[in-house]
Formats: sequence, structure tokens, C-alpha cells
Amino acid sequence: METNPVIEKIKKLLALSNSSNEHEAALAASHAQRLLAEHNLAMADIEMAQKPEKADRIETAAAKTLPKWLRHLTAGVSSAFDCRAIHHPANGKLTFIGVGADVQIAAYTFSYLDRSVRKLCSSYMKQHAADTVVGRQRELMRQSYYLGAVSTINRMLAAQKQETPVTPGALVPIKEGLIKQAMGEIGNIRTMHSRKSYINSGAYAQGQTDGKQLGVRPGVEGGVNKQRISL
Repeated sequence: METNPVIEKIKKLLALSNSSNEHEAALAASHAQRLLAEHNLAMADIEMAQKPEKADRIETAAAKTLPKWLRHLTAGVSSAFDCRAIHHPANGKLTFIGVGADVQIAAYTFSYLDRSVRKLCSSYMKQHAADTVVGRQRELMRQSYYLGAVSTINRMLAAQKQETPVTPGALVPIKEGLIKQAMGEIGNIRTMHSRKSYINSGAYAQGQTDGKQLGVRPGVEGGVNKQRISL
């Protein structure tokens, strides 16, 4: 595996997908995905070229308080790529923890979907939220749209994972152990449970429909005393 030129090329593309140039990163991710498909390879094949010894972390910006739809998106993306995500409310950061390329793909995919869902929602609100819809009703409409879109995205992510598992069976316990070890090194972690939400059914349904527009094929790309939330 170490001398396979295709795998080596994919590795380089995965590294390039971390470029700060969003266009360059997207092209590299797309090319890597095409090579994986053409040669019938999975990300696990790339990782098997070198046995993982530890979990990696990628930190991305987030709000100090995550709305319900964003927590759901984080959980869906993390599950799809065999990672875990930890929110740091003290500084508004989100840390993805995973093994090898998994964590790069998860962080890249999350950022892409976050931006894309916000754009869809902005467009929806401009078209459907009349000037008379204000205050709590307007915010309910917005959050309902977000939740609807994310529900569709998470279903697509789950279906993608079922069709093309990220991790082969033999590597599952190894990855889980490394991620658990990394999370144990972070400090205090608490699990946040979502409460029941009121929904604007029309906005939710439109969000579900619009969520289908987004592709979910993987793109690539504190102190101990501070409280953190595991999603």
C-alpha cells in the first residue's frame, strides 16, 4: 500500500485540501474523491497504508452557544465520518476528533454544509417571510427551516455511510479507542441533550426540500477547568 502511486497521489490531494485557498481546497477534494471512485478505494484503504497510532484534532470557529440545528448538523457529520465533535462554549470553538483523513473530511464537510444551509435559509426568508412576520414568529420560521434542511442532510449522510462505510470492521475498535483516549485528554466534558422544539411546519417542510440541493459527498480538507460539550 505504501508504494501504490494512486494512494500516494490521493494522500497528497488530501493534504492539499487543507489549503486556505477555498477554491484550491475544493478542487483537490473533488479530484481525490474521483480517484477513490475510479479505483474502487475507500478512505480506509488510504489509512491502512499507515496504521493509526493516535486521533487527530481539527478546530473550527463556532458560536459560543450552538442552536439546535447546528448541534444536529455537527452530530450528523461526526457520525457520517466516524468522528466526535466537542463544543467549547467558553471561546466559541468546535473541535473535531478523528483518525487520519476522517477528521479532515468531517471538518471540511461541516464548514461547507454550515455555510450552504445559511445561504439557503437567507434566500428562503427573503422570499417567504413577510414584513409582518417579526420577533419570535420570524425566528421560529428561521429555526424551523434550518431544522428541516439539516434533517434531510443527516439522512443523506447516513445513507452515504451505509452505502460506503468510512471504516472497515477491523479498524472500528481501533479508531474508537484512539478517539476515546483523545477525548479523555481534553478535560471535563458534558453531553447536551436537545429539548423538544416548536416548529413552523411550512418552513420545516421547505427546509427538508431545499436540503436535497446540497451534495453530501465528502469534501476533504483551552484549559482543563473549562466546561466543554460533547455533541
